[in-house]
Amino acid sequence: METSTGVTAKRARKQRRIPPPQFPIERHVLDNGLRVVLSPERGAGVVGIAVHYDVGFRSEPQGRTGFAHLFEHLMFQGSESLPKLEHFRLVQSSGGVFNGSTHFDYTDYYEVLPAAGLERGLFLEADRMRAPMITAENLANQVDVVSEEIRLNVLNRPYGGFPWILLPPVLFNSFANAHNGYGDFVDLKAATVADCAEFFDSYYTPANAVLTVCGDFDPGMALDLAGSHFADVPHRPAPVRPSFAEPGPSAVNRVVHHDELATAPALAVGWRLPDPADDLPGYLAHVLLGGVLSDGEASRLQEHVVTEGLATQAWAAPGLMGGPLESRDPDVFVLGAIHTPEHTADEVIDACTAQIDQVARSGPHPDELNRALIRFCSGLYRENDDIGTRTRSLGGLELLYGRAELLNELPAMLAEITPADVAGAARSLDPERCAVLEIRCGPDDQ
Repeated sequence: METSTGVTAKRARKQRRIPPPQFPIERHVLDNGLRVVLSPERGAGVVGIAVHYDVGFRSEPQGRTGFAHLFEHLMFQGSESLPKLEHFRLVQSSGGVFNGSTHFDYTDYYEVLPAAGLERGLFLEADRMRAPMITAENLANQVDVVSEEIRLNVLNRPYGGFPWILLPPVLFNSFANAHNGYGDFVDLKAATVADCAEFFDSYYTPANAVLTVCGDFDPGMALDLAGSHFADVPHRPAPVRPSFAEPGPSAVNRVVHHDELATAPALAVGWRLPDPADDLPGYLAHVLLGGVLSDGEASRLQEHVVTEGLATQAWAAPGLMGGPLESRDPDVFVLGAIHTPEHTADEVIDACTAQIDQVARSGPHPDELNRALIRFCSGLYRENDDIGTRTRSLGGLELLYGRAELLNELPAMLAEITPADVAGAARSLDPERCAVLEIRCGPDDQ
């Protein structure tokens, strides 16, 4: 006769079986070193094309803050084959969309086009990989554009740069990890065409990039087209990526930032995460810990911090930008809140860390963990049902970890995480060894 405990455990395992995505993945390498990932879905009607370059904020040299983002803008300013704005026109006239973005460890460029536009998209990405139009005029123009973007998104917006710009210098010491990736006006103005040419030669080489094609296409035809358009982009060796590792904090590092536009105080607490390349299960335990703490109305921070009136918003999750597995080590687990003026930052932090401590001591309830798992996986499926998002997800995972297959494997990996694993993740968030960023409303009176 089976015990009730055995029945409960078996039922919990059955509840946590998550059907995996089944996105097909083919991997190839061209002679010039360009890695190619193909993921066909016949009948989708559209095709996504993305190129991820292994360069981001952490790669930019000291004295050139914001350079990786500035260079992303320059890559849209024409090439030797196409005048400025022609890339935009060719995509939009085909009924497509496009964009690019800069992150801590990579920069990506992508298009989503009707399936018949596959070759057009490949031509456009190969063309700017081969010879972007880097001129003094384009550089000056884009310095102005990026400077205005900083004014709009950081300087003249409530909570601008919170927490992704403001928290790293509290948690980290090295320039690579701590500096402002959006850039300093002085550094941006000092950028030269020679700097741009050196940056392009170093990082924008096929051997330092991943091309991803996803959606409605024939794999053999796509590989042939990729070869015909990218094969003549000259090979240059990929740069040796330095280690950006540094010791974690040995005490509480605390900074107060005054925001004249903020209407309520805010805070962010940062802890170092396990390296997903060396300890992916440990990293994923923190992903589910974030879900237990703050994903949904039944989450612990919502129930015990927001509903109790200490904060209007509270969240906890891995990653400073976009979510988990968006950067290599060192990555950050962030606890954040926008709170009521009647309560101090320390009161809110204490209420939040009390919930973390409860999880550390007792672990999450199995139903609670199951809910966090299902919510995360359903979000993963929903987001990657979109061809454009899936293209970028596959390319990013391939570039950062050499494992585009992780997009298929994550649900099963997460389902293996136990309450004890999540309790261990909670214990790693030591309130005596962390970074604390406090946002106060109004000017600094000192």
